[in-house]
Amino acid sequence: MSRINTNVTALIGSRILTDNTVGLNKSLERLSTGLRINRGADDPAGLIASENLRKQIKGTETAIKNAERANNIIGTAEGGLSEISNMLVELQGLLGEVANTGGMSSDEIDANQLQVDSILNSIDRISNATEFEGMKLLNGSKAYTTSAVSSTYIAELTVNAAKLIDGATMQVDVARTSAADTGKAFLSGANLSTAAMTIQIGSGRGTTELTFAAATTRANVQTSINAVREVTGISAYTSAGAIVLRSIDFGSDSYVSVEILSGQDDGTNDTFVLNDDNTNNESSVKDYGVDVRATVNGTSATGEGKKLTIRTSMLDAEIELEGTPALSGTDWSTTYGITAGGADFALGALVDAIGLESIGIQNVATTALGDPTNGYLNTLKSGGTNSMSSTNLYTAQEIVSSAIKDISKMRGRLGSFQKNTLETTINSLKITNENLYSAESAIRDTDFATETSNMTRAQILVQSATSVLAQANFSPQNVLSLLG
Repeated sequence: MSRINTNVTALIGSRILTDNTVGLNKSLERLSTGLRINRGADDPAGLIASENLRKQIKGTETAIKNAERANNIIGTAEGGLSEISNMLVELQGLLGEVANTGGMSSDEIDANQLQVDSILNSIDRISNATEFEGMKLLNGSKAYTTSAVSSTYIAELTVNAAKLIDGATMQVDVARTSAADTGKAFLSGANLSTAAMTIQIGSGRGTTELTFAAATTRANVQTSINAVREVTGISAYTSAGAIVLRSIDFGSDSYVSVEILSGQDDGTNDTFVLNDDNTNNESSVKDYGVDVRATVNGTSATGEGKKLTIRTSMLDAEIELEGTPALSGTDWSTTYGITAGGADFALGALVDAIGLESIGIQNVATTALGDPTNGYLNTLKSGGTNSMSSTNLYTAQEIVSSAIKDISKMRGRLGSFQKNTLETTINSLKITNENLYSAESAIRDTDFATETSNMTRAQILVQSATSVLAQANFSPQNVLSLLG
């Protein structure tokens, strides 16, 4: 080399040394931080994927915490309901004792009433005292509120779950497409023939026999059937010249069974004739009821008697229809709104409708347990219309049975939410989180085995480049030999 102003060899050596030094510094940085990607320039696409995974990891970990807290909240509510259930069973026993009027003195009845009052007060106390971090759980504050519910069409509405996105009111359209009905049988004719007649009537509630003397009138037969209504579950009324025997219960599980055990008609128009369609003469009839059919927001609802049940990802509700609209032949529709309420739990990595789970917890005070037909538990208190000293023990029994059913259904619903929603979600999220961490680690974390090899290589190259640069810087001095 005979040129000294520009040492090209040294420039090449310097560039290579700089590159090798940068590589060594990157290796040292990755080994010291444990991260393969420390800045966007290290791997732009990898950084984007890694940050998205980190966002999902954070959301998943939060969802796990939310689900675990939700599990604790639901468990707290279920614990209160368990105690109420035990007290209702005790109340059932007290009611059974009082019904034994032939063996109970008035003092014993009064003593039982004191226990009933104590139980009902305890139920109200648990309703107001069951809370989680200051949030009341069983006093109705976690129940849904509704608007514009038509009492003409809807007798009772229970909203178990509804996803109200950003607090917006959910409009619910109920359109009945087919009427509910009871089991029915007909006894046509003005009175019996000259012979006596014995019939057996019954339904799913019970069966009994009735014997009528010759020439018994329609009115007397109807009165006799209604007198055993509580036993048979069948009521009777007159329509179009016939006695209609109708089951108290609605739906495909209900029925009316009538059988003529003895006695024959004499063929006259006044003779009673048994049939299920008011036309054909039969010796026995068993007619089943029909379940109501309807759509809720366009989705077919499950009908059971007069009751509709809708369960979708957005709405879980039970709708008890009023008798006349449920039975009328003309199809109809009604709309109501779900405005607020319920307990919302964010169980997803993102705040959206998919990750949102909602559940309503109804009020379990004595003013809310029971049914609108027979009344509520508070009517069993001293001085109430269904107290132990009243003559309404059958009604009181219906109220207690309804309350036990309400609590049992609520406990089952909360238990199902815990087991099938919260616990499975927690398990699934934990597995998801493990896989997300694995994916994020594969993209962003340093592979120490590979990186230590890279560092060793870079160290050798830096040393080699340094030595070569020294040789390149020394080479121009050979020009001095030409001047000698």
